[in-house]
Amino acid sequence: MAQKLQHNVTIKGTKDGLVLLLDDLCSFEHLVEELNDKLSDDHGQLLNGPLISVIVKTGNRYLTDQQSGLIREIIGQKKNLEIKRFETNVITVAEAEEMKKEAQIMRVSKVVRSGQVLSVQGDLLLIGDVNPGGTIMATGNIFVLGSLKGIAHSGSSGNREAVIAASVMKPTQLRIADMINRAPDHYPEHGHEMECAFISDEEDQILIDRISIVHKIRPELNRL
Repeated sequence: MAQKLQHNVTIKGTKDGLVLLLDDLCSFEHLVEELNDKLSDDHGQLLNGPLISVIVKTGNRYLTDQQSGLIREIIGQKKNLEIKRFETNVITVAEAEEMKKEAQIMRVSKVVRSGQVLSVQGDLLLIGDVNPGGTIMATGNIFVLGSLKGIAHSGSSGNREAVIAASVMKPTQLRIADMINRAPDHYPEHGHEMECAFISDEEDQILIDRISIVHKIRPELNRL
């Protein structure tokens, strides 16, 4: 009898452990059958010994919770194998919607007064002022076409690449991700051009500079 060809599961060794490459075109039943076979005692002699970390790559195959649980169970039969994570090219509808929200620009025209909090997911374009005592927050960038005299927090979900820009930059507090920059005791009375605040990688602190440099420090903003 001819030997059955097995090419749906590829096992590769790395310095950090093992990588299991699962074909994304075959049926899941064939995948499970071959995975069981390759991890059996007859084919898995090299898998005995110290604990080995495993990364499972599924390519363009979407695994249900039940299917990923079955793969965990099969791999778990080898006591020295431990799944570190699954990697896939597929994203769920919920993840796609979340990415869409993060990429959107929320346009709001209003004055944020003392005691008010305006919080959005994605970038915020505020056409209006932020009065002292008012707060604006965004998971992305913040652009204020007006006076910023309250609190602004960009990158609120941890994005240290986010910026804060305002026509009049006189905030009581600036926050980008987990970094805070408090206001000086006094601002100059004379007018000045639109400015932006960003985290400097070199100095690891929030700096304020002319808006004209933003395309140099954050070239990805050109997508706007």
